[in-house]
Amino acid sequence: MKDVIQLLPDIVANQIAAGEVIQRPASVIKELVENAVDADAKEINVLVEDAGRTSIQVIDDGKGMSGTDARLSFERHATSKIRKADDLFALQTMGFRGEALASIAAVAQIELKTRREEDELGTHLSIAGSKFMGQEPCSCPVGSNFMVANLFYNVPARRRFLKSNTTELNHIISAFERIALVNPQLAFTLYSNGSELFNLRPGGLKQRIVDIFGKRINQDLLPLGVETSMCKLSGFVGKPESSKKKGAHQYFFVNNRYMRHPYFHKAVMNAFERLVPQGEQVPYFIYFEVKAQDIDVNIHPTKTEIKFENEQAIFQILFAAVREAVGLFNDVPSIEFDTQGQPDIPVYTPGNDGAAVPKVNYNPQYNPFKGGEPASKPSTDHWEQLYDSISQPTAIPNVFDQSANEGVGTDDELVEDKSPIHYQYKGQYIMTAVKSGLMMIDQHRAHIRVLYERYLQQIKNQKAYPQKMLFPELIEFSPSEAMNFAKLMPEFVAMGFEFTAMGNHDYAIQAVPSGIEGLDAVQLIHDMLVSAKEKDSSAIEDVHRALALSLARNAALPTGQVLNNDEMENLVNSLFRCQNVNYTPDGKSILYILQQSEIERLFDSSRPKIDLNY
Repeated sequence: MKDVIQLLPDIVANQIAAGEVIQRPASVIKELVENAVDADAKEINVLVEDAGRTSIQVIDDGKGMSGTDARLSFERHATSKIRKADDLFALQTMGFRGEALASIAAVAQIELKTRREEDELGTHLSIAGSKFMGQEPCSCPVGSNFMVANLFYNVPARRRFLKSNTTELNHIISAFERIALVNPQLAFTLYSNGSELFNLRPGGLKQRIVDIFGKRINQDLLPLGVETSMCKLSGFVGKPESSKKKGAHQYFFVNNRYMRHPYFHKAVMNAFERLVPQGEQVPYFIYFEVKAQDIDVNIHPTKTEIKFENEQAIFQILFAAVREAVGLFNDVPSIEFDTQGQPDIPVYTPGNDGAAVPKVNYNPQYNPFKGGEPASKPSTDHWEQLYDSISQPTAIPNVFDQSANEGVGTDDELVEDKSPIHYQYKGQYIMTAVKSGLMMIDQHRAHIRVLYERYLQQIKNQKAYPQKMLFPELIEFSPSEAMNFAKLMPEFVAMGFEFTAMGNHDYAIQAVPSGIEGLDAVQLIHDMLVSAKEKDSSAIEDVHRALALSLARNAALPTGQVLNNDEMENLVNSLFRCQNVNYTPDGKSILYILQQSEIERLFDSSRPKIDLNY
């Protein structure tokens, strides 16, 4: 029997590694920018074309590489970060495994220009699909310039499964923001198809957060800081009133490395218990500093899942730190020093009581039980005169006389006339009788279905009914939000919104769709942008559905609102004109019918009855 085990070629091995390390264009940017940070760069520029499909370019002014290092950097497990296995437990750099450049070179075409400060000439290197194409000296500035073209050109299946350009660009922006947030001392720029998305100058952490996410977040941040022998915490948490149902900016960083940690997220949310509504999230930017040997970052290819040695203790420290930050904001009363126009309250002095005790005057000789003349009773003579003014009673018809009841309906008709068509239970459910039994309708979900189909039809027909606002509201966007908003603005206009550009990613809301005048238009638009972003699809129909659903959820009748019979009748009739009366657009049940047989079974005579005669 022939041997069946063989060593994989380096090209195939690199492509397999690329399947884990390089998932999409954002992964390429993450690896290259982290290498630039490790190279002590002061300014990093990122340029992408077609959301990274066509080209990705990362330029830095770091240390650069020699010709030999440039060639070796694309080999498997070639790295300058570690020398032995023990170094994995004392990492101070972002990249360390030596797989990133080899994986990128396996699925793309790469050109590298790099030069060290002590070298007169740099190196120009070309690689395509792990195949070395050439290397030659060149003139270039100090630092490195990576050009990654035609990502996944030799793996068509991977390229076909990439999402739309908008979705991939959102992933690129997310990866870019995570690195920029932990390096506020560095300058970053990001360009997409020649247009500038970010231009971040060096500064403090709070300024970096404001530059990335917009000026409106500045007033919602509370400073956080605590230092113990186990860890050091710093950063910012949001105020309770800044909570959102979706789209809250939540970031954890440990030793200048982004991480996801559901356990620590629970600690933050527990600290805001009873301060924010159920299901809403608050923003936070929390930075951990722990000893390198107390964490393990090498448990996942993307290095975003990190294992802590003392998770439970850090959980308690984080909970207490967030509680303290929120408590300092909520519990300290404001001191009013302006006393102009206030009443002059005299200072109390115990020895100088100017007020006298009021005296009570009474007759000490008064006895209520001492005899006197008894009260005389009124006379009952001539009592008949009291009823003289009352007219004689009219004849009372006999309700049991058949002839008198000729125009009156039957008993069933009387019940139908006197009973309402619909009944509302606890401001949440509408009950109505149907042929098969008793139908119960959730009024909130029913209204969502009605409004969803109405708004969706308006978007498709380009027929909106805008309602002008008396006072236009200003809405501010971050650079990433402004990019998404510009692409979705035609859909917003089709729904009935009207905007006026104010410059610097700001817009004035001039009109809103009719029916939602009482809602917070600014928050509604932000929620709709998040919903469209989470849809993760290129189809315009999906975007329309996401926008219509978000608008319907915010404009629907709230649970607990009391309705009269006409309003209930209108809602039920509108529901049964919809295409789907059973479920909301997101799959929740709208109605339930309690069958007549089930009701009769509840009143079955064979069942034991409760004796109420006690």
